Amino acid sequence: MSALFSPDTKFRTWRKLWIALAKAEKALRLPITDEQIADLERFKDDINYEEAEARERETRHDVMAHVWAYGLQAAKAKGIIHLGATSAYVGDNTDLLVMRDALALVESRIAAVMSALADFAVKYRATPTLAFTHFQPAQLTTVGKRACLWLQDLLFDLEAVSRLRAALPFLGVKGTTGTQASFLSLFEGDEGKVKELDRLVAKEMGFERIFEVSGQTYPRKTDYAALSALSGVAQSASKFGNDIRLLQHLQEVEEPFGKKQIGSSAMAYKRNPMQCERIVSIARFVISLPINAADTAATQWFERTLDDSANRRLSIPQAFMATEVVLSGYYHVAAGLVVNENVIKSHVQRELPFMATENILMEAVKAGGDRQELHEKIRTASHAAMAAVKEGGENELLKRLAAMPEFKSVAPKFAEIADPAKFTGRSAQQVDEFVGGTIRKALSRFGEIKPPKRIEV
Repeated sequence: MSALFSPDTKFRTWRKLWIALAKAEKALRLPITDEQIADLERFKDDINYEEAEARERETRHDVMAHVWAYGLQAAKAKGIIHLGATSAYVGDNTDLLVMRDALALVESRIAAVMSALADFAVKYRATPTLAFTHFQPAQLTTVGKRACLWLQDLLFDLEAVSRLRAALPFLGVKGTTGTQASFLSLFEGDEGKVKELDRLVAKEMGFERIFEVSGQTYPRKTDYAALSALSGVAQSASKFGNDIRLLQHLQEVEEPFGKKQIGSSAMAYKRNPMQCERIVSIARFVISLPINAADTAATQWFERTLDDSANRRLSIPQAFMATEVVLSGYYHVAAGLVVNENVIKSHVQRELPFMATENILMEAVKAGGDRQELHEKIRTASHAAMAAVKEGGENELLKRLAAMPEFKSVAPKFAEIADPAKFTGRSAQQVDEFVGGTIRKALSRFGEIKPPKRIEV
């Protein structure tokens, strides 16, 4: 991602765009020779940065400095570089090219995280665990089913990023105010050639769609759409990171912890969820950026104003690079999650007796008991058992009920009634259907998914 947003990528892309423009203009019968094109091609990757930087210090104009520097090398083509174009031709089209490639990289990173979570979900598809509403124990789910909630968020993000990348238009050749007047003049009023020039350049740069209308620049709402998609990714990562932090507090599921890793300078025993805290921290930054892009889009004056430029040079690269850091962290946590099944089981056993009381009540009624009397017995026994739990004791609700004459006939069934697997509903089947169907299908187009490099910040 750093390479995509590097100055070297930007200036190499400018030269590719100048070559594409010259080729298209030549194809449409402007007086440009094969020799001039060859001269441009010869130096497309050999950028004379020192000359360009020295010229920019004098002119305070980066595009004209690079036009001049390119002309020093490709002397035969000097007179036709940037012919008919304005600065936005190279600047904005480069931004769109880089954004398209950056979105593709984000897609691959999302896919890697999804692949790791999918494997995790399948492995723990049927492992019962407490589900929470309001962070209070609710009914049971499974560890794998919970992972599917994280997967579903990422699926939404993958689809959003993919749609945006596929639909991203090219600015093309629009001229100083978007009217294409300079190109109409070059082609002596031939509108067909101007439209064909737009199409040829876009095709050369790998775009099928072109903005039909624009000012000098492409609509800045495009940046808002991109940063909003990245914000969605960050939201999903933050949700995951916070869930793992809470689970690590419960000692049920933990992020990976190195053998020599130190959790605290003072408390040597600590295993702080540092990676998830980092994910959440950087994700918060990404989540904050769409409002910046929205403000930029909202304050563009007429066909163009320059108050967007410095802002975008910061916000767009930072959004993409921060997102890659977030997804790198997300992958390495997801791929190394530690599940403490005995802790999970103990938590389930502490709460399950309360959840099983409705089924016990039904069985006791079937055996001839009075529903209202049985309900009252369960109520008083439950309150007594909960009081003991709050004092640090075990949950002995089932023992209390088994000792009551009213439940004697159904007590032998308590173990079967309170089997955790009976309280997870279709969790395991939902994992099979969702991961085996929707997720595997979504990931199939990526072929072999490679783990992203760990990025330390």
